[in-house]
Amino acid sequence: MKYLLVLDQGTTSTRAIVFDETLAVAGAGQLALQQYFPAPGLVEHDPQEIWQSTLSVAQQALANAGLRAGDIATIGLTNQRETTLLWERASGRPVHNAIVWQDRRTAARCAELKSAGAEALIRERTGLLIDPYFSASKLRWLLDHTPGARLRAARGELAFGTVDSWLAWQLTGGREHVTDATNAARTQLYDIHRGAWDSELLALWDIPPEVLPRVVDSSGLALEIDPACGLLGTLGGIAGDQQAALFGQQCFEPGTAKCTYGTGCFILVNAGTHCPTPSAGVLATLAWQINGQPTYALEGSVFMGGATVQWLRDGLGIIAQARDVEALAASVPDSGGLVLVPAFTGLGAPHWDPAARGLLIGLTRGTGRAHIARAALEAIALQVGEVLTTLQNDLGCPLQTLRVDGGAARNALLMQLQADLTGLVLQRAAQPETTALGAALLAGLGAGVWENRDAVRQLWQADQRFYPTGEPAALAGLQARWRAAVTRAGGWAEVGV
Repeated sequence: MKYLLVLDQGTTSTRAIVFDETLAVAGAGQLALQQYFPAPGLVEHDPQEIWQSTLSVAQQALANAGLRAGDIATIGLTNQRETTLLWERASGRPVHNAIVWQDRRTAARCAELKSAGAEALIRERTGLLIDPYFSASKLRWLLDHTPGARLRAARGELAFGTVDSWLAWQLTGGREHVTDATNAARTQLYDIHRGAWDSELLALWDIPPEVLPRVVDSSGLALEIDPACGLLGTLGGIAGDQQAALFGQQCFEPGTAKCTYGTGCFILVNAGTHCPTPSAGVLATLAWQINGQPTYALEGSVFMGGATVQWLRDGLGIIAQARDVEALAASVPDSGGLVLVPAFTGLGAPHWDPAARGLLIGLTRGTGRAHIARAALEAIALQVGEVLTTLQNDLGCPLQTLRVDGGAARNALLMQLQADLTGLVLQRAAQPETTALGAALLAGLGAGVWENRDAVRQLWQADQRFYPTGEPAALAGLQARWRAAVTRAGGWAEVGV
């Protein structure tokens, strides 16, 4: 039996999973990751905590599997995307905390570039929109606000990377400064058509090329692990978490789609080997790159998915645990006209409004905790529904099914709401760890654990399907109230209140 170790570094936790060659989980480990909020709209992580937690969970997973480091055929890596780090090449010491993808500190600079008409170039080269979500503005902020960073960067003393680069650097003892194509595609510095860092984009964001990592495939890497970190073998595959989930859901053919319900909700559709031109509300990106051949995807990103439920728990205290939201929301037949727009860090696709802020509207004397919980689940489903409508319009053909995964996909009420609002059949994966699964497949296929994709197709199974059963008039009313509420939430941070 061959075993694969996957390092899954996420926004709120770091996990490691050992899979065997049948894709059964042999062992796992997980640690929560501390979130830092220096000011409203700012979100940071400690890079050293990211690294140390990765080592710790790797050892946990090996121990729980009853394996040693030498028993692993290869290692796969998947990561939270866009989160931006800058460190010293000589010492490996970070010069600042990591700036997390949710962080909005660069909204003003992004707005300036939009006003200057720069978005057309960025859209053409990267498939992305100008938004603080992506790495380029965060990297520029680090260079501008860290004493001496610009001069040191120009001298080649500093290294930039997303979380995959940081972990690959550490895992290889500082020998490899790399990023895979899926993560490079999320920086706003990488031309996804030419497959190269773009000099015009670097000039636009004022980024010195000396800080950039080498771009590699998502599979077949064989990067040697430094034994000093306690692991052995090779790093065989890397992909951003959402692309890894698309691969793990085995959406190998154009037109197949998945939605991951994690901290945010991320909807990706395989678009094939030719990059489509997306409409204004969604993105074009790389799904993966294997043997130098890119596969593209259309993507819509919802910032507040499971994080909305976390807010009910931690911010309002109306539930003790995240899983309690389902029973509380199911205790009422509907939200009683209440609408929650969870724009706590702005709105992502298809609105892309960094100045939007959270809104709870429709309150009456009869509103209770259950109505707020119901409105929270409806908000998640409504946001995903908007993205799916846009993606289907761009594809020019309707989707029939949607493969779903992530922690919130275990919420049957949410999944039924999603099926009702979209009219799609939802297929929930029997193996919930589809992000890690995708990283395992990418690493294992490249390392020869499986001969080809056909050898792993039969390993995917659904544990439950959700069929649309909603009443059309009620759903139409819910969607109309949502659109009206989103309009009211838009641009609030610009009011100056």
